[in-house]
Amino acid sequence: MSTSSLPAPAEALPPPFERYTLLGWLRRNLFSTWYNALLTVLCLALIALAGRSALEWALGQARWEVITANLRLFLVGQYPASATWRVWACVGLLAALIGLSYGVWGRGRRANALGVVGLPVVLALVFEGETRIALLAAGAAGALGLGLGRWRRARLARWAVFGWVIYFPLVIVLVSGFGGEGSVLPLVPTNLWGGLLLTLLLSVVGIVFSFPLGVLLALGRQSGLPAVRALSVTYIEVLRGVPLVTVLFMAQLMLPLFLPGVTIDRVVRAMAGIVLFSAAYLAENVRGGLQAIPRGQYEAARALGLNTWKMMLLIILPQALKIVIPVLVGQFIALFKDTSLVVIVGLLELMGIAKAVLAQPDFLGLQAEVYLFVALVYAVFCYLMSDLSQRLERRLNTER
Repeated sequence: MSTSSLPAPAEALPPPFERYTLLGWLRRNLFSTWYNALLTVLCLALIALAGRSALEWALGQARWEVITANLRLFLVGQYPASATWRVWACVGLLAALIGLSYGVWGRGRRANALGVVGLPVVLALVFEGETRIALLAAGAAGALGLGLGRWRRARLARWAVFGWVIYFPLVIVLVSGFGGEGSVLPLVPTNLWGGLLLTLLLSVVGIVFSFPLGVLLALGRQSGLPAVRALSVTYIEVLRGVPLVTVLFMAQLMLPLFLPGVTIDRVVRAMAGIVLFSAAYLAENVRGGLQAIPRGQYEAARALGLNTWKMMLLIILPQALKIVIPVLVGQFIALFKDTSLVVIVGLLELMGIAKAVLAQPDFLGLQAEVYLFVALVYAVFCYLMSDLSQRLERRLNTER
């Protein structure tokens, strides 16, 4: 046998201490060649110079009392102090649900679970008074949910799903209330909602209600009925052709005209505008997923005797939505940030509260501290949504 016909020898793996240690990771990723090592050193030097200046400003020159003094405004706006326990109850329920979900489905992710449960405890070390007590209670609720999930994983899986389904309606009921002054949950007018609370409510309502509407519009655009297809195309193209600010103004001014005799709250009108606007973009994203499904899937579903609705709900839509998960989450992140535009129609969400704080005489000229805090809040929530989408992609195995 000639030597040319022999198989090529397998590439030798590096020693285990280079494969599984921090030193091996640094050598492989940052110092693999001389020019990579040079770039690494230069980048570290630039980061050190910039980080030193940033730390000197943050620790010695910045006036962070503008955040601590107005923390309640940033969180809930002008929400009544006597009803703040409702907001903290929502936070505690959310921590319990997250802990329970990690306990039931988060196998092999102990570090992430402990990080989620321990985050309120870490934040409690920064704040004082009622906020510290509430954060410690939220951490305890998360730990309790995590323990129950790991203890009764099979039995509590359905309860975890049921908890997520009823959580958001329950939040709306707790925050808004429904009774008079003497009731357990007195009504809190929406003009008192503000800050991060209003930002999250606008985002959640926009995401939850625009999703089914966008899916229906995408299916309508793919429909074989000319009238349905024409209406869907008209709606999508008109809404995508105008900016969100225009839609918000139209919702504030025109929605009461279409419902004469009905009093519609400003927050509800803003939510309606966000839902209608987001649904048009979501419809196009879902349509892209529908067009990516091979025709053989449609033919196979019809060969099994499925009608159009069963084919869409059981065969086509699950595959299409799985394909467009990254695009949908990107749109949801953009929607979360676009809620800052409601300040134009007089609603004081997180960005509106920031502008109101900067107008206080004691804190004039502190734009850097306030906007840095607001940017950090937006970055944290956007990162959480992005990380969740990546985990969902891996779990659903979207590359296949």
